[in-house]
Amino acid sequence: MTGIPALRVSVIIPVYNEEATVEELIRRVSGVPLNSEIIAVNDASSDRSGEILDRLQAAGLVHVVRHHPVNRGKGAALRTGIAAAGGEVIVVQDADLEYDPGDLPRLLRPIIDGKADAVYGSRFLGGEHRVLYFWHSIGNGLLTLLSNMLTDLNLTDMETCYKMVRAPLMKSLVLTSERFGFEPEVTARLAQAGARIWEMPISYAGRTYAEGKKIGWRDGVAAILHILRHNLFPPRQAASTSPGGR
Repeated sequence: MTGIPALRVSVIIPVYNEEATVEELIRRVSGVPLNSEIIAVNDASSDRSGEILDRLQAAGLVHVVRHHPVNRGKGAALRTGIAAAGGEVIVVQDADLEYDPGDLPRLLRPIIDGKADAVYGSRFLGGEHRVLYFWHSIGNGLLTLLSNMLTDLNLTDMETCYKMVRAPLMKSLVLTSERFGFEPEVTARLAQAGARIWEMPISYAGRTYAEGKKIGWRDGVAAILHILRHNLFPPRQAASTSPGGR
């Protein structure tokens, strides 16, 4: 994959009570052949996640660690990470081992080739995946459908964690969501900015609730409201940077 090491990728990891998986996840990200910086944001975890992140930073495995004094939500943690990012490309990486960092170099290819401003890793395009909840897949499909109707995109997985975006574009987007509203909000903002978006298949090893999965039906209901709000009432200030950062 010639050319990938020259492009610096900021991998932003929001962390909330993930002491069981965060170290393994960061070691996996570190092992991926990318020119990357790892930015971890501890969203006021009540377990040992913050302590683990500080130790990994001291060992050189994490480049930047930010600690929120109070729990603010995934969206807020990602905004903190985006502000700290120094790479040319930004990608979100959950800390729970559901997404395989080994997919990241492939997701980067359309950006390197100059074809895309943003790449979504889709769980529903044929990649390997763990078989889990039927109603979760139905809910994801309905949320993606509603989002597509309002953005005029044809995504298969709007709610995916893996969203890789050129850094100048990502930093120019007006983002306000505190919790899981980040996914529909950033999708709406990218569509409003006229970004060139690609989708690529990824593998997915979802967790059960017993294993620590946090998102529930209330978040699904909230996502509907976020989709409507961010598409029907865009911010008055448009993105100040063109989609490709050109």
